Amino acid sequence: MGCTLCRALMERAPKRGSRVRLFKEWDLECSPFMIQERKVKYMALHVAKSGFSTLLKDGARHFSGTDESLLRNIEACTDLSDLIRTSYGPIGMSKMVVNHLEKLFVTKDAATIVNEVEIQHPAAKLMVIAAQQMEKEVGDGTNMVLMLAGSLLEGAEELIRAGLSSSDILDGYDRACKRVLELLGNLSVFTVENIRDKEVVSRALRSSIASKQFPYQDFLSGLIADCCISILPENPKNFDVDCVRIVKIPGAGVRDSFQVSGMLFKRGVEGDISSVENAKVVVYSCPFDSPSTETKGTVLITSANELSGYSQGEEEAVEKLVISLSEAGVNVVVSGGKVGDISLHYLNKYNIMALRFVSKFDMRRICSIVGCTALPRIVTPTQDDCGSCGSVYIKEIGATHVVVFEQAVGDSKIGTLVIRGATDNLLDEVERGINDTVNCFKAITRDGRLLPGAGATEVELAKKLASYADTCPGLDQYAVKKYAEALESLPRAIAENAGYKGPDILSKLLVAHQKGQVNQGINVMTGGIVDALSEKILDLLITKEWAIKLATQAATTILRIDQIIMSKAAGGPKPPANKNWDED
Repeated sequence: MGCTLCRALMERAPKRGSRVRLFKEWDLECSPFMIQERKVKYMALHVAKSGFSTLLKDGARHFSGTDESLLRNIEACTDLSDLIRTSYGPIGMSKMVVNHLEKLFVTKDAATIVNEVEIQHPAAKLMVIAAQQMEKEVGDGTNMVLMLAGSLLEGAEELIRAGLSSSDILDGYDRACKRVLELLGNLSVFTVENIRDKEVVSRALRSSIASKQFPYQDFLSGLIADCCISILPENPKNFDVDCVRIVKIPGAGVRDSFQVSGMLFKRGVEGDISSVENAKVVVYSCPFDSPSTETKGTVLITSANELSGYSQGEEEAVEKLVISLSEAGVNVVVSGGKVGDISLHYLNKYNIMALRFVSKFDMRRICSIVGCTALPRIVTPTQDDCGSCGSVYIKEIGATHVVVFEQAVGDSKIGTLVIRGATDNLLDEVERGINDTVNCFKAITRDGRLLPGAGATEVELAKKLASYADTCPGLDQYAVKKYAEALESLPRAIAENAGYKGPDILSKLLVAHQKGQVNQGINVMTGGIVDALSEKILDLLITKEWAIKLATQAATTILRIDQIIMSKAAGGPKPPANKNWDED
């Protein structure tokens, strides 16, 4: 009946499945080797858990210690920073990203890259969250946040391996961040006093658009500045970035882009009227058609006279409504639904333009630009219900027909930028660059101070911070020096992405700054150094300030982690794949 050990282990086995698995042949005579092997298997499966693992469910994972938790987190974050590093600067490379919906992105925008690649590592997600907060706060500078945080963690790793504790590094980084923010205000070289001056504003926006669309920086910065200034309210702090709309039309080149003081929609008209000057607009959120009953009915017609009389009543009602619109001065009707055939006939007869918009968001924008109220049913509008527009007309751009609501310059609350380009990916990238630059214009309304760009600010901060580190007592001075090296990594990345040797250009910059030339930055075209102020390469102080704050906070948060506890992932069958899940 089998050996005594097998029978004893059979009685202690907690589950029948385990018994079958361990002692499938228990009734056979066991050799000493077989007995030892079965003992090891049994102990591995059935000995009670001990230590911290007793608190967690089966399948949960726990990492602790410097090597398992802290250094692994730093490694993941530096990998993310290296992913973004090659896209930093005006000559940075683009990334081709295909997301889970198989949509293609060709971009160098850090916020788009980290959102679409779906970062899974929990520590790297903290850096992604910091970049997202930078996008919400300023609208630009996400690449700087990720790179600076990654460089800080890379320096912290070297100090940890050298024997410093995390607390010393944290104290040093906090001290360095405070010192950098104090020095930042003293490096301001220019302040935007008159935000309605196109030349001054375009110079302030030039660096932001150059980091995404370097060949078109002068053209696009002037176009964006002109559009933003044209819709600027009396109080500049009330500027709304959503008032700048972007319409992408393939074809031609980026330099063929233009701005419209008003709105532009990619659709045609419903009737024969294609252009109206001094338009008086009424907007209906319902279909512009004769009313119908909610219930079905049957009409018995026995003669031709009855048929003509039946339709004549409907026609008279529609004509009466259109006549009342014409008498009220309305010459443009915007409908939120179908425009009936009879209604369209009388609108053409009385020279009233008919437009149809299905999107409720487009309806709201039209109401905003013409200053009217959307009516929920077909009635004769009052004067307060109607809006006015300088002109409404059809225009053909390339092979695309568009409807333009154009106001006089300065009278419109919404401006539209029509972007041209060869491919959809190029149009998308230009749109992302314009959105970031418009957010920078919003930031200028809060703080108009500007810093020298092209890496000049980072090198000057690193030089002063390295000198400050020599005056700091204690071990945290090493962390302050690593903070200065992290700031130097930003101009080094600009030079390397432009195809030059980073250490050589960085050494030239440090020599120039030691001589007091604080505005010297990198010339990405020649590989030398250049005065950023004279070349009109300026960065917003508020962008640098928030990037330094958020990058430091993200890095110090990751350095404070000493354990990683991961619950077992939820199981269950996965739903079947459906490639057409988003189709109606």
